[in-house]
Amino acid sequence: MIDFHTHTLLSDGILCPAELVQQAKESGYRALGITDHVDSTNLDWIIPSLVRFCKEITRVENSIMIIPGVELTHLPPSLIKSYVSWARRKGAKLIVVHGETIVEPVPAGTNLEALKADIDILAHPGLIKEEEVELAAKKGIYLEITARKGHCLTNGRVASLARKYNAKLLINTDAHSPEDLMTSSRAEKVLLGAGLGMNEVKQAFQNSKNLLEKLSL
Repeated sequence: MIDFHTHTLLSDGILCPAELVQQAKESGYRALGITDHVDSTNLDWIIPSLVRFCKEITRVENSIMIIPGVELTHLPPSLIKSYVSWARRKGAKLIVVHGETIVEPVPAGTNLEALKADIDILAHPGLIKEEEVELAAKKGIYLEITARKGHCLTNGRVASLARKYNAKLLINTDAHSPEDLMTSSRAEKVLLGAGLGMNEVKQAFQNSKNLLEKLSL
């Protein structure tokens, strides 16, 4: 399993990074992105802390790849581009933006401004517009199929529009606790439940591998 969207107690998860890594290893994970929620109050210390942690783990652990990242969350849309640059400068290898899920009051316009920026993944983008999916396809930004309760309610729309515009999909857990982590078999079922065919499921898994390879460079 490759999972690019997880949280620790550095934001609203319940595990410290080391415990999350251990739980992921026990679940058979190949790679784990740690993407805690950030805004201007915590970006300066969360990213360097995760970068340092990932470097330390990488020196002694070779069975799982750990990627330091962030999930830019509930920002005014006009600030997203500058925060993406800020996060990159601080050392984040993986940039996720908290999309316009229907179960939280995310500012309108977040999806569009995120897709205009240099991000890797637009998470749980909710009732994403067709022109936004088309932009994601043009820029090669991954759209998330999520296993997260509530956020997953719009997976079907995301999958359908991604098919129409040939946008790239991948699956993440948005894990906040160890129970949220999942096997590849479980991930396959979530993708099928979103309406993907088996070949599309295989492509979603390949997309995760492709992004992992890019982040490994």
